[in-house]
Order: sequence, then structure tokens, then C-alpha cells
Amino acid sequence: MTAMSPRRSEPDLSYLLDHTSHVLRTRMAAELAEIGLTARMHCVLVHALEEERTQAQLAEIGDMDKTTMVVTVDALEKAGLAERRPSRTDRRARVIAVTEAGARVAEESRRIVDGVHAGALGALPDEEREALVRALGRLAEGHLRTPAEGPATTRRARQKS
Repeated sequence: MTAMSPRRSEPDLSYLLDHTSHVLRTRMAAELAEIGLTARMHCVLVHALEEERTQAQLAEIGDMDKTTMVVTVDALEKAGLAERRPSRTDRRARVIAVTEAGARVAEESRRIVDGVHAGALGALPDEEREALVRALGRLAEGHLRTPAEGPATTRRARQKS
């Protein structure tokens, strides 16, 4: 005897968002790997270039735990793309400073990320593209801004800086 699935009354938004997000991340990972970066390394570089930020601040922006952040910064240092330095404004704090080579790689990685995003959005007609971005922005800033508390920990999405 086969169980009958209940009929859906709404589209499976979770699947649509999860699947497209997963495919987008895999495409981005593949393209960033061509220049020796991960998405996390890209995130640290571009946000460290914006202003002087500590490792903890960059971890928060990139939604990374401390261990992941340390490993990411270690990889950036080993590649000569970033270094830990004392803050210019707070003697007690250490910041992640992007090297000249890191700034060049960050510019290239930003072009890659923008290209992946443009490619995905380019698959839609202009009016649908604009509507999708506007609608997702509204959800991210409105109804789906804050995760629900639950009994099990769910990995949260990267937070907007």
C-alpha cells in the first residue's frame, strides 16, 4: 500500500530557495577556486578592505565560528594576501590587514562573484530579475529577517554587513 502525499497548497519555497542557493554557492566556489580562494577567503578580503576590522568583526560578517575564521585567516596569511596587525586606533586590538597582493586578488574575486550573480540573474527577463531581487530583499529585511528559536541549532545564513 502506497501512502498518499498530501496536496500542497503553497509552492515549496524552502526547496526553491535551498536548491538555487546551493547551486549558486557551488558555481561560486568553483570559479573562486580557479584563483585559489574560497568564498570565506573572498568574504574576509573584501570586508577587511572596506575598513579596519578585527577578526571577530569579520567572523560575524561572514557568519564564521572562531575556529573557521582562524583557519581562513591562516590560509590568507600563508598565501600572502592578508596579515594580522595591531589596530591603528586601539592598541589592544588586532585587525586583519589586506596586502597589496590581497587587494588585487580581492578585486578579481569581486568580479567573479559579481559575474556569478549576474549570470544567475541574467537567466531571467529584466522585469522578473528586478522583481525577484526586490522580493527577496523585502523578505530578508522583513518577514524572514530574524530566525525562529528552536530546539535544534540551524546554520544561519550569512548576515548582511
